[in-house]
Amino acid sequence: MNEFKPEASRITTVSARLALPEHGCYAAYVGLDVHKETIAVAVAEPGRQEPRSEGEIANRPKSVEKLVRRLSERFGGGVIQFVYEAGPCGYGLHHQLAGTGHACVVVAPSRIPKAPAERIKTDRRDALKLARHARNGDLTPVWVPGPEQEAMRDLTRARGDMKVQERKARQQLSAFVLRHGHAWSAGKTRWTAAHYAWLESLKFAHDWQQVVLQEYVDAAKAATRRVADLRAQMERALASWSMAPVVVALRGIDTLAAMVLLAELGDITRFDSPRQLMAFLGLVPSEHSSGGRRRQGGITLTGNGHAGRIGLELPLPGAPDETPQA
Repeated sequence: MNEFKPEASRITTVSARLALPEHGCYAAYVGLDVHKETIAVAVAEPGRQEPRSEGEIANRPKSVEKLVRRLSERFGGGVIQFVYEAGPCGYGLHHQLAGTGHACVVVAPSRIPKAPAERIKTDRRDALKLARHARNGDLTPVWVPGPEQEAMRDLTRARGDMKVQERKARQQLSAFVLRHGHAWSAGKTRWTAAHYAWLESLKFAHDWQQVVLQEYVDAAKAATRRVADLRAQMERALASWSMAPVVVALRGIDTLAAMVLLAELGDITRFDSPRQLMAFLGLVPSEHSSGGRRRQGGITLTGNGHAGRIGLELPLPGAPDETPQA
């Protein structure tokens, strides 16, 4: 596994901590508060003067291109660092800004320093704060996947979303029949052909309830088909994925689980230590200590939820891929 070196164009890595260069290396630090339609812009120049707001621009590639060109001319063609928070708008802005030759980092919103008395929140203030903290070097970036890595992550997350829908549909169906006094034998496997045949044979006092039963059954079956279809898509995509050699090299773990894990992790070498990797997965013991008392609990599960769930949801080789009985 150590011999595998993903292409730089496919996987983008950042350090675990935003490592700013020597003072003055960046011509300016630009904070961007990004929304679906607009981007609030603020600029902090090297030194101690306060950042200043540059107003808002439309969140469109051409508007961003004009902003970069204008700031490049103002700062004599020097390298500018752009900073914005990770959010629902994705990484398209990062890819565009990085493609201009300037630096761009996406930061974790939960790790942005916040004053206890800070009560006013506006787009303008958020952009100014980002620019100021970027200049100070106290922001924590997130890892930005390359286009191929992001596409695989979208595929694995889509299967995870369908798995959640399948679980919900099955729970609703089970709750409905149980509420009306019907229970499948505890020793028998559920969600098999025999189980569905039993469900569809149930009779209720009113035709309306019969309609409800069939709708619940159809929803559960449809959700299972979607999960199976996406699993098949993942298996087909594996052959052309640049990280396929790593998936194959992971012994003792289901192929699907390995794909989910590596789609979230990306380049494993970006982690400085096993402890950092475990923190990313949320597999870190919780602790509450005060004075002479020390109390440790279970794992925190505060890391990447998609990667952290694979041990609970995905089967090991040879195990059936079905939801456990409630």
